[in-house]
Amino acid sequence: MSAGGIAAIIASSALLIFAISLAYAVIRLGRAIDEVGTAVRSFTEETTPLINEVTTTVELVNGPLETINKVTKTIDDVSTKIAESTTTFLDKNQVAMKAAGAVLTAAQLRKKGKRKKPKNSGKRAAREPFDDDEEF
Repeated sequence: MSAGGIAAIIASSALLIFAISLAYAVIRLGRAIDEVGTAVRSFTEETTPLINEVTTTVELVNGPLETINKVTKTIDDVSTKIAESTTTFLDKNQVAMKAAGAVLTAAQLRKKGKRKKPKNSGKRAAREPFDDDEEF
């Protein structure tokens, strides 16, 4: 064998080792891709029921929220109508407004005029009724 033949054998051996290494890498990469596919499939199978449960929960919560929204809108409409009626009534009836002011003033004066009964140093008199405001 000549030097060219030995170089050809060495070159072909190196090419064979390179081809085997490349085939091994491709096989490993294929297995890794298969594992990723399995993991994605498993993830999808586990999350699908959770997504369905969340969808059901959101639907169940939205029903009462829509009802609450309707009630709130109705209450807002009623309070607006009451405010408008009150304003209209007071604008047209100045005497009623003055009377309401007098009633409120009288109520405040009466409230200020009330005094609490003095406490009997922690003892309750026999004829004295129970007082809800008294502390023990």
